[in-house]
Amino acid sequence: MPISSFFSSLPSIPLPSFVSLIPLYESYLKLRFTHHLGLSSRIVKVSPSASLHFWSTAAPSDRPVLVLLHGFGPTASALHQFPVGLLRDLSERFRLVIPDLLFFHPGSTTTSSDRSELSQAAAIVGLLDAIHVEQFHLLGTSYGGFVACRVASTCGTERVGKVVVASSGVNMRRRNNEELARKAGVEHVEEVLMPETPARLRRLLELAVWSPKISRILPDFALGDALNKMYLPNRKEKLELLKGLTLGRDDTPNITSLEQDVLLIWGEEDQLFPLEMALELKEILGKKVKLEVIRKTSHVPQIEHPKKFGKLVIDFLCGSDQIPSNSQRVRL
Repeated sequence: MPISSFFSSLPSIPLPSFVSLIPLYESYLKLRFTHHLGLSSRIVKVSPSASLHFWSTAAPSDRPVLVLLHGFGPTASALHQFPVGLLRDLSERFRLVIPDLLFFHPGSTTTSSDRSELSQAAAIVGLLDAIHVEQFHLLGTSYGGFVACRVASTCGTERVGKVVVASSGVNMRRRNNEELARKAGVEHVEEVLMPETPARLRRLLELAVWSPKISRILPDFALGDALNKMYLPNRKEKLELLKGLTLGRDDTPNITSLEQDVLLIWGEEDQLFPLEMALELKEILGKKVKLEVIRKTSHVPQIEHPKKFGKLVIDFLCGSDQIPSNSQRVRL
């Protein structure tokens, strides 16, 4: 029997907290963040009703600020959000600010009932005001790309320099959600992004990662442990975030062009937001948009090809040349 079949056949039994690997893994990540990257974390009041937890580097004050906005799933400090190697490369050029969006960390909370991506954007602006960051670049992946576009639109070119949007279907329509749900074999798209069972989490991995080995080799008990420790906290609020999106409600995209230079990074095999959406989004966001497509990659290019992803981001943010119209490349 192949090892992947053996592991997947094991029963899904919730692991007691004292044998769970997740706390050990999180401790390892915190060690890498603090000692290897020089990141520190704190919680800041960003409005009368909201607070955000965030990581940041103590870089020289003249270094440009890059704000990284994570997607759905575990917290922004999880390896599958922004790998340590990628952050190390970025930290050599930028002062990093990495917030945990509302409800993705115990310290990121609000008493407001607004669950739209606009409320997330307002919290990010409030955080940057609170820590006295006037100008900054943005990098948002997936759900974080929704928030990044709203921040860029709100703040304009006076505060936001350049914008990187990765694997983020900001131009999604109602039918895109319906197609994703059908592809995943569920009734509602929330069941895809907030799985409740190991089988559903395995299906999400199949859709999000190009290599099939990742989803096949992980045993059900490990997936169940990840669900209990990473997906159950604030589950109600996270489901409300998905339902509160102003994007994807209608049959037409609810997004306008941006004034900033924009880099779109997409996996050629993205099954959550197919490449066709990237091609359309490039036209919607304006003339100063560049699209980079990475082959043999699905929804998480920053994880599947962190070095290539980091180079694209650094070259774009540090380059002084303006983006030519209709710029598009496919990376090997």
